[in-house]
Amino acid sequence: MSDTTASLRQKIGSAGDLKSVVSTMKAVAASSIGQYEKSVLALADYYRAVELGLGLCFRESGADGSLIERKDQTGKGPIGAIVFGSDQGLVGQFNDVVADYAIQALAGLPGKPEVWSVGDRVQARLADADLKIAGSFAVPTSVQAITPLVGQIQVESEARRAKGEYARLYVFHNRPKSGSLYEPVGQRLLPLDAQWRKGMSQVLWPGRSLPEVMCSGTTTLHALIREYLFISLYRACAESLASENASRLAAMQRAEKNIDESLEDLNRTFHRLRQSGIDEELFDVVSGFEALSGEEK
Repeated sequence: MSDTTASLRQKIGSAGDLKSVVSTMKAVAASSIGQYEKSVLALADYYRAVELGLGLCFRESGADGSLIERKDQTGKGPIGAIVFGSDQGLVGQFNDVVADYAIQALAGLPGKPEVWSVGDRVQARLADADLKIAGSFAVPTSVQAITPLVGQIQVESEARRAKGEYARLYVFHNRPKSGSLYEPVGQRLLPLDAQWRKGMSQVLWPGRSLPEVMCSGTTTLHALIREYLFISLYRACAESLASENASRLAAMQRAEKNIDESLEDLNRTFHRLRQSGIDEELFDVVSGFEALSGEEK
């Protein structure tokens, strides 16, 4: 019995240590979710400024650059796609969900796609679907690392677009939902369509005095569009990281619940065996006392 109780003590201790690790990981995931969600909210004012600038350019100059879709560009040319995934564990089906969504969406588009992956695990899933991998980027591990990543993506994508390697650019990522849920979403970044331009041109300037557009209208327009693309990519990355940590948080909550149930069973078994051992010892004492009493008589 002593061997059995000793083994149970060891299992209870190991389960307790594991629960401490899980609780720490759960706290880290919850904290990370808040940071990435705040970074998305912090973009709101900056996006508003870019939106006002684009509206002003479209209304005053009517500039039209190569980044704006024309009627004869619709549905033509090769496709570029950026898929945000995860390289860390304990995220469940995170990579499979976004990869399957991207594969299905790209399959319904005319043209042959080339894919950039953010994360090696999602890249392997995309390669298994016979998609051409144009390159990969490391998944950022903090809010501060998102901006350098987005800058790398913009430089790479603009260089390939200048060479005519693709005409359209899409981005796919997981977006947080209520609770610990997330959903895969996609967005076409380039070329920007006429409906988008019309919507931007209807954005009203908040004051009576309109600012003057510096340099040429096209130069300013392209600069603002680059900022718009930066915001879109930054938001996609931050939402993907928030979804990743939400998935990890849900996994840690399930693990913590399973550990609590296991600890409850182990403690119950341990107390039962201990009580049984105490009863056996008492029975031996009583039996020995009765035997000695009988011999004296």
